[in-house]
Amino acid sequence: MTRTRAAVVIVTYNSCAEIGRCLDALASQNVLEIIVVDNGSSDCTHTEVERRGIRLIANQANLGFAGAVNQGVRATSAPLVLLLNPDTHVIRGIDALAGRFTDASVGAAGGLLLSTDGTPQTGFFARSLPTPAALIFEVLGMNRLWPRNPVNWHYRCLGLNPMRSQEIEQPAGAFLMFRREAWERVGGFDERFWPIWFEDVDFCARLRTGGWSVFYEPNAIAVHGGAHSIRRLPVEKLQRYWYRSLLGYAGKYYKPVVFRFVCLAVAAGAIGRSLTGVRRGGLRNLAIYAGVWGFAWKRFFTPRPGEGLSLSDVRREI
Repeated sequence: MTRTRAAVVIVTYNSCAEIGRCLDALASQNVLEIIVVDNGSSDCTHTEVERRGIRLIANQANLGFAGAVNQGVRATSAPLVLLLNPDTHVIRGIDALAGRFTDASVGAAGGLLLSTDGTPQTGFFARSLPTPAALIFEVLGMNRLWPRNPVNWHYRCLGLNPMRSQEIEQPAGAFLMFRREAWERVGGFDERFWPIWFEDVDFCARLRTGGWSVFYEPNAIAVHGGAHSIRRLPVEKLQRYWYRSLLGYAGKYYKPVVFRFVCLAVAAGAIGRSLTGVRRGGLRNLAIYAGVWGFAWKRFFTPRPGEGLSLSDVRREI
């Protein structure tokens, strides 16, 4: 049987409980290469990978998700790369996903993600690229209070037919195939989105800007647990990482005046969350959102948002 012309890249971070099932599910898939890039795990992730004879790159430090993805792509040679989260178990359809790339204009394609109960992860497996309004609604908590508002409906593609193959703007990075040539032309994943969040969104945005199309293919199906690594992180780090990456994306793509509106929304949302947080979690939550508020104001006064930030700058910021 001819192998699918794809390499699988999986980035792990303390993924011992998930990576075994992920790799076992891939055993029946007909791919050229599988490589796991580990970002300094302290659990048994290495053991689970090595006992299955899968190639492992074991980083001593956390390079961030984007950095590890780029490392994995460079270490493979197949013309197509399937980026897979360790808590994602492929059911079928890698061939169907690869079939999308017979059209030379296609740069990336994603499949259908199911929750562990078998229901589609609507609002996650396919999204539109975030507009300023989408991010403002998100940080102000409006999408939680009114989840089916028109802005969120468009952003999370809530009207999308999950059974129809179609062009979309942003498939989930948990189950994302892309053309190596496209990855090379846009410069890979932006490692300034460190350590996590918005790197896949940014990648899809740059693909589309570069003239590549992006598709959703429902015949490619995987079960996705979700958030396995971030559940182990302290909440203060989660908040800093998420808001930092959100504002990093906004600073990169929005005009300075619009970017500052997003900063104001983050600051206002942090005030509301801090008041709620005090009732739920005491002074610790107040301190967390006070930090978010301060960070938003710092970015508000950035002279040229999104420009001139190196990876070391990013790490110092958070």
